Amino acid sequence: MITRRQSLKDGDVIFSQGKRFAFGFFSLGTSKLRYVGIWYAQVSELTVVWVANRDHPVNDTSGLIKFSSRGNLCVYGSVNETEPIWSTDVVDTISEPALVAKLSDLGNLVLLNPITGKSFWESFNHPTDTFLPFMKLGFTRKDGLDRFLTSWKSPGDPGSGNNTYRIERRGFPQLILYKGLSPWWRTGSWTGQRWSGVPEMTNKFIFNVSFVNNPDEVSITYGVLNPLVITRMVLNETGTVQSSPDKFECSCLPGYEPKTPQAWSLRDASDGCKRRDTASICNKKEGFAKLKRVKVPNTSGVSVDMNITLKECEKRCLKNCSCVAYASAYYESEDGANGCLTWHGDMLDTRTYLSSGQDFYLRVDKAELARWNGNGSSRKTRLVLILIKSNRHRKPSSTFAPSSFDLEDSFTLEDLEDKSRNRELPLFELSTIAAATNNFCFQNKLGAGGFGPVYKGVLQNGMDIAVKRLSTNSGQGMEEFKNEVKLISKLQHRNLVRILGCCVEFEEKMLIYEYLPNKSLDYFIFNEERRAELDWPKRMGIIRGIARGILYLHQDSRLRIIHRDLKASNVLLDNEMIPKIADFGMARIFGGNQIEGSTNRVVGTYGYMSPEYAMDGQFSIKSDVYSFGILIFEIIPGNKNSTTFEDSSNLVGHIWDMWNKGEAIDIIDKLMDQETYDESEVMKCIHIGLLCVQENALDRPDMSTVVFMLGHNAIDLPSPKHPAFTVGRKRSVKNGGSSGNWPSGETGSSFNDVTLTNVEGR
Repeated sequence: MITRRQSLKDGDVIFSQGKRFAFGFFSLGTSKLRYVGIWYAQVSELTVVWVANRDHPVNDTSGLIKFSSRGNLCVYGSVNETEPIWSTDVVDTISEPALVAKLSDLGNLVLLNPITGKSFWESFNHPTDTFLPFMKLGFTRKDGLDRFLTSWKSPGDPGSGNNTYRIERRGFPQLILYKGLSPWWRTGSWTGQRWSGVPEMTNKFIFNVSFVNNPDEVSITYGVLNPLVITRMVLNETGTVQSSPDKFECSCLPGYEPKTPQAWSLRDASDGCKRRDTASICNKKEGFAKLKRVKVPNTSGVSVDMNITLKECEKRCLKNCSCVAYASAYYESEDGANGCLTWHGDMLDTRTYLSSGQDFYLRVDKAELARWNGNGSSRKTRLVLILIKSNRHRKPSSTFAPSSFDLEDSFTLEDLEDKSRNRELPLFELSTIAAATNNFCFQNKLGAGGFGPVYKGVLQNGMDIAVKRLSTNSGQGMEEFKNEVKLISKLQHRNLVRILGCCVEFEEKMLIYEYLPNKSLDYFIFNEERRAELDWPKRMGIIRGIARGILYLHQDSRLRIIHRDLKASNVLLDNEMIPKIADFGMARIFGGNQIEGSTNRVVGTYGYMSPEYAMDGQFSIKSDVYSFGILIFEIIPGNKNSTTFEDSSNLVGHIWDMWNKGEAIDIIDKLMDQETYDESEVMKCIHIGLLCVQENALDRPDMSTVVFMLGHNAIDLPSPKHPAFTVGRKRSVKNGGSSGNWPSGETGSSFNDVTLTNVEGR
């Protein structure tokens, strides 16, 4: 890397940590002009992926790279020059004495403060002609940053050429290749998994792709599943799109005919098609012909509505005589086809494929609709478009086909290590994670558990991450690692933590999650200063959010999942204090209507375990309900369950005694402003907590009942029976546990003989 006190002369080279990329001065062919750029360090033929001073080369070898007094990395023509010929041009780096320029193993040159991890500039935000894995193409709406490719002028001149490749801002997003100002080729719109006009993106074993279209940005990036594959996408200086040798034929859409039939007979279809003179599409007798596997027409001028269904889209188009066609915005989204695109003019560049594209609905008159329904299809056009790539660099080879695919239900360590059979989850390189966490430095450590330490990291694109690193002497190990990868990659819910990927390299095994700035629930509720920030609405929101997350695991997800390790440290909080359940290493999957199981290996955290699980290894959805009750008891008073009270009771026993004395209101946290809560609502939550921790699992409500009770005030709750584990004592723990406060399991006599009647929502 380069520090503010260092400089890089012509001939000096810096390498990325894994020596995948190099940065320095270079020349092309026999030219004496010198450029500053990034190239593959392990490829024998010079293969440049980024150029800084592409339009302002240095005339000889006297050039210099160094930081200016204002903190910008600059290229100077010689040692004596004071004005740079190229600069990063960042305005807020002058007060950063610790600033460095660092080259990552992704090929990204980054200006950052190595102490804080804050990034000020990166070459990935200023691409030249090459699109690398994990780089973004697209634009951000707030600051106007636009990342797009610009070709070289020629194989020997990296200056800005005439061709650009960028995401179109107008209409519905699509990548368009421009020659000068003229659109030359486009990918088609995003279907939810691929560009509709790029059939090669069905390849499932090399890439995965991520497309973002939200109020903040529109971008696409792709990752490589096997880090041994060196790949890139290059915009050719000729601006051509290479295609396969497959033949294709032109035909008009239903209801249309060639403008010049004579030219078409000579295989010249450049004039296009026109609607038949006899066709009328606004007489209330028309309909829509469904064309399958279509690269939909140019979306630059379409009307977009992401908030209506495809059926509503059809009705809207039918009511408007100017609407000539419609399609779903995201044809292959996880929730099925959604959103609405409508066309109101010319339909340019429309193609059908044998195994790609999406459904497209064309407005036709009654007669044409009858013909279409009679044969159900038209002639199929086949045109398979390959990536734009340059003949200039023959190594490494380039194929662009990123896509996502499902994680298999079972896999071995070898499956993860060779990174070829992993589905759905991106795989990160160790060097990338090491760079993101500043080599797993102590300052980045967020905490540690049975699995191992957890670190905060910042990826080169600025995304904050949390890295869960499997310790080599962890008591949990590979089974739990595989279990968590398998489970959480299939789960998506607002109250579950989101996994971004994993890393398996050498002896390292890591899980990469979204970073949640407010850490975990125990960080707040077991600290007086931070707990004082939690008024009742926040605590109630956390209780309800945890309940909804557990309900999703038990009932609403594709899999029925028992978490088995619900506790305050496994509930994370985002910047809005929304709870997210984490750590699925101990979880178990149930199939069909199965709701319980047994094990000889009791795992989890004592104090949160239900009696039937801790004593007999029997676990069920009611085991998680018990743990949820303990969480309620910790959130309301701000005490740990292991707390011992004057009467030798633990927290559960203390609350039960106070409940029977009619004094349960006294357990409410004294740090909580009394004006923020209604005593009756807090008492209802205590009541629900007691129902959840009853000794007999059959007496506990299920989570759907709990969620219902939390959301309704005017209901009669059944009286709770005596809870389990109400007296604390010391006990030696086996099965991988550790010694500590351990409840006796003695339940004593019951104070209440009223049985639980499940509360059902009406």
